[in-house]
Amino acid sequence: MTQFSDFGLARPIMQALADEKHTTPTPIQNGAIPVVMNGRDLLGIAQTGTGKTAAFALPILHKLAETSYERRPGDCRVLVLTPTRELSAQVLERFKAYGRRLNLRMGLVIGGAPMGKQKAMTRKGLDVLVATPGRLVDLINQKAVDLSRVEAFVLDEVDQMLDLGFIHAIRTISQKLPAKRQNIFFSATMPPEIAKFANKLLTNPTRVEIEAEARPRIDQSVRFIDKGAKAAALLEIVKTDEFTRGLVFTRTKHGADKVVRMLEAAGARAYAIHGNRSQAQRERALAAFRTGKARILVATDIAARGIDVREVSHVVNYDLPNVPETYVHRIGRTARAGAAGVAVSFCSNDERPFLRSIEKLTREKITVTHGEDIAYKAPKRAANDQRRKKPRRNHGAPKKPFKNEKRTSAEGSNVVANDEKRKENGERGTTRVRRRRNRGPAGRKLSSHAG
Repeated sequence: MTQFSDFGLARPIMQALADEKHTTPTPIQNGAIPVVMNGRDLLGIAQTGTGKTAAFALPILHKLAETSYERRPGDCRVLVLTPTRELSAQVLERFKAYGRRLNLRMGLVIGGAPMGKQKAMTRKGLDVLVATPGRLVDLINQKAVDLSRVEAFVLDEVDQMLDLGFIHAIRTISQKLPAKRQNIFFSATMPPEIAKFANKLLTNPTRVEIEAEARPRIDQSVRFIDKGAKAAALLEIVKTDEFTRGLVFTRTKHGADKVVRMLEAAGARAYAIHGNRSQAQRERALAAFRTGKARILVATDIAARGIDVREVSHVVNYDLPNVPETYVHRIGRTARAGAAGVAVSFCSNDERPFLRSIEKLTREKITVTHGEDIAYKAPKRAANDQRRKKPRRNHGAPKKPFKNEKRTSAEGSNVVANDEKRKENGERGTTRVRRRRNRGPAGRKLSSHAG
């Protein structure tokens, strides 16, 4: 197919595509839309930024527009699960944009938002429900959601779902779904564990795989610098004329907040987005970044696949990720929609193994613009930095006598002398030998004539 009009989508959806100025489908859309429209299960494999959301949203909306449905309290016709709040909100926004001319009810269920409002929304019945697994399980347990009439089940970013430990929540959710349904899975990578998981939930799926395109328009580079020099290096990049809007990725939440404070102190407006931020704070940060109120958004990997912002000129890996696939998703936030982009990575000595794993995955050598690319060597223990030995017992000290043992050493003679003084005063001495009384097995005294 060369145009969206070739798919035979419903007229309201075509009008919405015209409003969005979408005319030519991407490769993943070309392969996936006909499969989903025919009602078959789909396993789609494509990198971020390739138009995966429209690949399943458009045919699903078409099927909803073509069939009638009587809503019941708590149920939904389409369930879409994503790993992050930001990605869920982004998916729902696309559903609403493409289905703006359809009389459909859509809802969002994510953590960090008031549960009471979400329960009131779901109990009215929905056509499309987009959710994160954890919050959806909470609502299921509270009888606020009924999945027994789901017609299409979509899992987006399956690989990240498993990385974040949602496997048990997904299994719980899948047990609530009807046996007869359409399953649509999308993943950026397909390691063996993902394939095994997909085989359990999909029924004779059609596999649509789009090879990762070469990224000549992303200028990738790495700087070998000490951890203490990363802040100055980031400020140097931010102050360049080429830096118009950038994402900075850190490995920890504390690190993200620390980078924001550093940038703010230097006069650069920045926001942080990570798991410790409330949903309202995350939405404000993302809105400020989209509108240009802030040129810099500092994020942990929670945002690596949940941010779809055009015209991001730079991605800076302040900390290299310890999972090589994450690097691909991070730099995929720039050079979107055919634009050019820059990806700069800071690499300290202890991060060199992470860099090797990234280059092994991408099968390309990242250009070094600062520092020397040498083999990683673990820091050696200093000669005088040895494990502290436990203090040895002073074997020259006199042994403590047993209970009935007289002390005969020089030190014990003083004790004996003291005992003699106690005897003179009518006191019991410590050297007196006390006779043990015979006791039976139950602790009962035995007669002295027993035996």
